[in-house]
Amino acid sequence: MNAVSKRWPRRRTYGSRLARNAAIAGYLFISPWLIGFLCLTLGPMIASLYFSLTKYGMLDMPRWVGLGNYSELLEDAEFWQSLKVTSIYTFSSVPLHLMFGFMVALMLNQNAIRSLSLFRTVYYLPAVVSGVAVAVLWAWIFQPKAGILNGVLALVGIKGPMWLLDPTWALPAMIVMSLWGVGGGMVIYLAGLQGIPTVYYEAASIDGANAWQRFWAVTVPMMTSVLFFNLIMGIVGSFQVFTQAYVMTRGGPMDATLFYILYLYVTAFRRFRMGYASAMAWILFVVILAVTSLVIKSSSAWVYYAGETIKA
Repeated sequence: MNAVSKRWPRRRTYGSRLARNAAIAGYLFISPWLIGFLCLTLGPMIASLYFSLTKYGMLDMPRWVGLGNYSELLEDAEFWQSLKVTSIYTFSSVPLHLMFGFMVALMLNQNAIRSLSLFRTVYYLPAVVSGVAVAVLWAWIFQPKAGILNGVLALVGIKGPMWLLDPTWALPAMIVMSLWGVGGGMVIYLAGLQGIPTVYYEAASIDGANAWQRFWAVTVPMMTSVLFFNLIMGIVGSFQVFTQAYVMTRGGPMDATLFYILYLYVTAFRRFRMGYASAMAWILFVVILAVTSLVIKSSSAWVYYAGETIKA
């Protein structure tokens, strides 16, 4: 017994040494991400929070003003205009993205379509094209006289608007252009559709459900988690629109496309008001956090996950 009892401490020491070495190896493997997160994300966030409480012009030392930048934002007409433009864009483009992406995925999920792989590639291809190239392309499309869109409308006897040159039509033009990238969400929808077990459709058919009833009773509930993911990602992305407005309109005409990030960029790097821009960045963070939190809180009422029991 004495010989056996003497071995236990050695085993515990050997085991703890293995655990320590495994922990060290794990931290070494994730160290590139940790260093990048601390230096490129968390550090700048803390710095911007400090700068948001100062008057900082990049060329001089920060001067503490407390909540002065935030109180000034409440009286800034351009700030409210940028928040209005971005909100209209978000609550218009995101539902359209969800609807059109889902519809395209449903069509491409049909095995009866010939050259299905080609169509999937064609629809996804715009999602990998550079944002600047897309903006230049659509700027040509929206040209009032030589643009292809007004040319097509003229063929059916419709006089097209001025699009990006008209304050009334500039933002709707941006919303229409955003549908160019539905392919990214379509791929995720397609993966979700192909993950639905066929036994559910077979059981619904045996019960006498037609195609429309199978869609609402099987497809939609099983796809709510995918819809939820695309909704969150769409909201976060739409609040950060910048490239299209910067390349195509520079916020005009008459601030009709003055998106929030564009105004933040102009404030920081043209007017050199880094403290004021930092305050804008934190307000945007709070707005996105509030909107996504409301969506997440509502998900318990409409999102179904596999393994849960559907409430009648």
